[in-house]
Amino acid sequence: MTIEIKELTKHYKDQVAVDNLSLNIEKGEFFALLGQNAAGKTTTIKMLCGLVAPTSGDAYLEGASVVHNQIAVKNNINISPQETAVAPNLTVVENLRLMARLYGYSKIQAEQRAIAQMNIFGLLTRQHEKAKTLSGGYKRRLSVAMAMMSTPKILFLDEPTLGMDVRARRDLWSILRQLKGHVTIVLTTHYLEEVEVLADRVGIMHNGKLRALGTIQQLMSQTGRPTFEDVFLELTEGESR
Repeated sequence: MTIEIKELTKHYKDQVAVDNLSLNIEKGEFFALLGQNAAGKTTTIKMLCGLVAPTSGDAYLEGASVVHNQIAVKNNINISPQETAVAPNLTVVENLRLMARLYGYSKIQAEQRAIAQMNIFGLLTRQHEKAKTLSGGYKRRLSVAMAMMSTPKILFLDEPTLGMDVRARRDLWSILRQLKGHVTIVLTTHYLEEVEVLADRVGIMHNGKLRALGTIQQLMSQTGRPTFEDVFLELTEGESR
């Protein structure tokens, strides 16, 4: 297993944000973690990335504990956050070179990594444009490309296509499909079509608990619902915290 989550729990005063979560994610899997707002998925991702300490339980990423060995965890992961994390006054290639240098690559290696990522993410024609002049879709491509500069074994994508138009969203889907099998990806999104296109398996959270786990077809079969949207609505009905 690339990710083993064991009874992971997070309390905020009298609120239980994540309640005794346990699940495994396989190496190279594209896994979608879904839920309505305040379902607990963002808190779960923050705990897995070492940004928030669990109240109890643990998770192991590539064998390293998020409780006891956060440095080893962070060496194996990267995240493309919901807020597009690019330096606006640097060009596309400068953003990528900077990121590579921060991860310890030499100048030559940084240039090679930048070119490789620009090829994958369709950014070569934009390489000398400042990030602040890019469209929202290209900024998101750059953000994900920057997260890949460290060659992570696990990549977290938090709402990667939020605010994109339909064409830009589908373009990024095509790019993300190329990463499948090469890196373990954990996706959070509110776009159910995105999950149907990309995800190998799905976990659905509600009120801090894992309500369902499996492939889309398995969840449709288990619930007897004809569409994945119907499955999601059934499993997340009721008031969220």
